[in-house]
Amino acid sequence: MNMPTSKPEFMITRTVNARRERVWHTWTEEKELATWLPSTPLETIWFDVREGGRYHYTMVNNETGEEFPTGGEFLEVVPFERLVFTWGYPDAPVEDSPVVTLTLIENGDRTEMNFHLSGFAGHPGDQYVYDGWSDTLDNLVEKFK
Repeated sequence: MNMPTSKPEFMITRTVNARRERVWHTWTEEKELATWLPSTPLETIWFDVREGGRYHYTMVNNETGEEFPTGGEFLEVVPFERLVFTWGYPDAPVEDSPVVTLTLIENGDRTEMNFHLSGFAGHPGDQYVYDGWSDTLDNLVEKFK
């Protein structure tokens, strides 16, 4: 009998010195995203934050000029609480894409931000996806210090 295999996944948690609504806007508004997504010019970002809506942004390597288009589809949108979206190449099929679940938990004037990526392996020190997201989330935390 074959046992079902689980998808690779990882989770990163950060505490942000801002109320949950503010953190939500930082994740869902293009001008806000441009302030903390690394090497991502505002003109390359568009977000249609609704279930079934799509998003796209392009990171640019400042040294080489190489572009890294990223995008996906919003699967679940619960304002100020939960955002679930596919992540990867902008036109990748939903069923083949890793899924990010962002959960925001209010704690007074601070917000616990739980970032869960399913469908892609990552671990601290991988110098790839985990470390990239960890550094990016640190940028967001730093924005509110």
